[in-house]
Amino acid sequence: MWGFEPSDSAILTKDFFLEKEVKDLLIPGIGYGRNAKVFMDNGIKVTGIEISETAIDLARQSGLDISIYHGSVTDMPFDNKFYDGIFCYALIHLLNNRERKKFIQDCYSQLKPNEYMIFTTVSKKAPMFGKGNQLSKDRFETMKGVKIFFYDSDSVKREFGNYGLVDISEIDEPNKNMENKPPVNFIIVKCKKECGST
Repeated sequence: MWGFEPSDSAILTKDFFLEKEVKDLLIPGIGYGRNAKVFMDNGIKVTGIEISETAIDLARQSGLDISIYHGSVTDMPFDNKFYDGIFCYALIHLLNNRERKKFIQDCYSQLKPNEYMIFTTVSKKAPMFGKGNQLSKDRFETMKGVKIFFYDSDSVKREFGNYGLVDISEIDEPNKNMENKPPVNFIIVKCKKECGST
């Protein structure tokens, strides 16, 4: 669906995590691994979580020999480990309000103190915003079965504000395997876990 090139935000996050000397990374919603490889190729150990058995099979076929927990991120935690970093790409906006709150808390709980978690999520500037059936404020069923919550800086501050929010930036992610499709505007949310936080 996405091709095998890593997303631009994964490349930016890899650079940031290398600078911060991240060694052990959790990727909830790892999919078939296109974003995992850019971290692994730079010496970062990756653990994944993925709900789709098909995606896990594709990851294995493409040589991704890492630990991947099969299940939903709403069932986190899958282990009692603390990670140096967490990267979550294009997933959180697919969850409902209650699931998003639990997911952010669960990620934060598995993060080591003084380390970072980074979420890339779809923005209200994306072309799909406002299309389809409105389910609640800023949440739409854009096509059958696809329910998306569209973030802006206010909703990012509201949902991540208690979890060490340090930066909000925007990025236009190109559709790398579909040249004729316009880029989609995403928000990159960066949080740092302070010492003594749980």
